[in-house]
Amino acid sequence: MKQGLILASSLLLAFPTLANVANNGVSHPVPADNFNMQNWKITIPSDINKDGKIDEIEGVAMMSYSHSDFFHLDKDGNLVFEVHNKAITTKNSKNARSELRQMPRGANFDNILTDSKLNQWALSSHPHADQYSGIGGTLEGTVKVNHVSMHSKFPEKYPAYSVVVGQIHSKKHNSQIKAKTGYGYGNEPLKIFYKKFPNQKYGSVFWNYERNLAKKDPNRIDIAHPVWGNTWENPADPGKAGIALGEEFSYKVEVKGTMMHLTFTTARHDTVKYDIDLSKGIDDKDNVHGYAEDDFYFKAGAYGQCSVSETHPVWGTGCAGTGDFAIDKKNGDYNSVTFSALKLNGK
Repeated sequence: MKQGLILASSLLLAFPTLANVANNGVSHPVPADNFNMQNWKITIPSDINKDGKIDEIEGVAMMSYSHSDFFHLDKDGNLVFEVHNKAITTKNSKNARSELRQMPRGANFDNILTDSKLNQWALSSHPHADQYSGIGGTLEGTVKVNHVSMHSKFPEKYPAYSVVVGQIHSKKHNSQIKAKTGYGYGNEPLKIFYKKFPNQKYGSVFWNYERNLAKKDPNRIDIAHPVWGNTWENPADPGKAGIALGEEFSYKVEVKGTMMHLTFTTARHDTVKYDIDLSKGIDDKDNVHGYAEDDFYFKAGAYGQCSVSETHPVWGTGCAGTGDFAIDKKNGDYNSVTFSALKLNGK
């Protein structure tokens, strides 16, 4: 039996799916019924098999996987991601997530490792771009944010009351960091945010670019760019210039050559576009070559930014949470995002 099929089988045993109820004569739809899950991995904020690691499902198992709390279809067949503030996280983050990660290898576990070039994509500026799964790519989503976390001990910290619904993430490479190549930090050239303060009717959509610098470099910060409403440092009420909870908007992220083309659309507002050369620094404090020689993958879902941690000067928002999803949802200490459309490279 192929390794990918073995993994899929073991995951189906460890993570019961709604589709498996069909074995008892009742069939329930799962995300893969309505959305192409062939090249995605889902990370959910749980440790069902008690191995001390966050749960991740990919490959053949994605074709029948659903989780009634974190990753499922709603009654209209749309894709729902939900995540509470206090939950198990990935090793490089203090923020919980229910989020898809692009996996170009699909179910080809035997021949392509997770860290392989064939499981990432590159810019045309990379000297070995032909060894990757592709040069650039496209991520398209039509989304509405249903709820954002409501209780923060430090509401003045920028990430409070926000959730990320789409990303381009660069791959962390310790060997490149040690070699001082200027790449491999695992930073993010794109994070698409929705943020709404509890006492305001409308929230804001904006996107952030993280300077591609070493972790301890004080200039390694996120630079926010407006779409509708305000950026994250502005607590003013955006009013009707913003986006309400439950109001649908779309984003298209298209990377060609070295250029990142962003298009944001919604019914009430004008279309907003940005064109960014990722092989150049975004300003004079950034890596002069930007992300020219990094590895990349897309992400989409609900990446909560309201961390229960209090220590970090930026990301330590001290948001409320018990760790029990049902309780935290009742208290408003969670994020909920729904996609009516989600496409990766046109599929």
